[in-house]
Amino acid sequence: MRLRVVLVEPIYEGNVGSVARSMKNFGFRDLVLVNPCKIEDFGLAMAAHARDVLQMSRCFSTLQEALQGANLVVGTTGKRLDNAQHHLRLHLRAPCLTPAELSQKLQGKEGTVALLLGREDCGLNSEELAACDMVVSIPTSAEYPVMNLSHAATILFYELSWVTNGDVELASRDSLLLLQDKARSLLLEAGYPEHKVEFTVLMLRRIFGRAVLTEREARTILGMIKNIRWKIGCATREDAMSQKEREGQREKKSEILAGRNS
Repeated sequence: MRLRVVLVEPIYEGNVGSVARSMKNFGFRDLVLVNPCKIEDFGLAMAAHARDVLQMSRCFSTLQEALQGANLVVGTTGKRLDNAQHHLRLHLRAPCLTPAELSQKLQGKEGTVALLLGREDCGLNSEELAACDMVVSIPTSAEYPVMNLSHAATILFYELSWVTNGDVELASRDSLLLLQDKARSLLLEAGYPEHKVEFTVLMLRRIFGRAVLTEREARTILGMIKNIRWKIGCATREDAMSQKEREGQREKKSEILAGRNS
């Protein structure tokens, strides 16, 4: 498992430097920054002997660019919602894995996992969380659940440092995105309520994410969806054919009756 740490619009250079230091502490080096603050002397000082991680980091203007080539996207949140809350907010943030549970799911996997850490003041927004296959949250006190960015990152890096590489190849990002797109098409073609489609696709995304699909599994599900959509299409065409045949029979019957009457 290759970990890519993605900091989304970090505000304080000291936190960026501290994250770089924690990454090196636990053997991680791939740091990506999305619209970061300016990194100057204080950020480099906080990185200490991990200046190389900071200096080799890559910067992008969009999250989509930062996620290129990643197999799985894992979002982080300090906001935990109870089950009484519903609709999109619940789908975005629940269910959450703990860092230890995330580590267990990634054991023996081969691929790139992008770990998204949000802004210090408001974290990841709804659109960014919706792009995640899994969500992880550190179980902290309900009295003050939100941790400092670099402190939370350190706990996550510690747990993920226990993940051992294996030969179970994760499904590609393209396959997972295609799976969501085809699932959306299937729901629409099956007459699923339109106002529920996007919520359901997000739910499926999280289910597939927690399942940590392999490429073969993703392709198998894609094949199933293709067959189901084909059957739905056949049924629609057969219904249309039957309707035309019935109309033709009625026309013939009318012509026969008209001939008799004349």
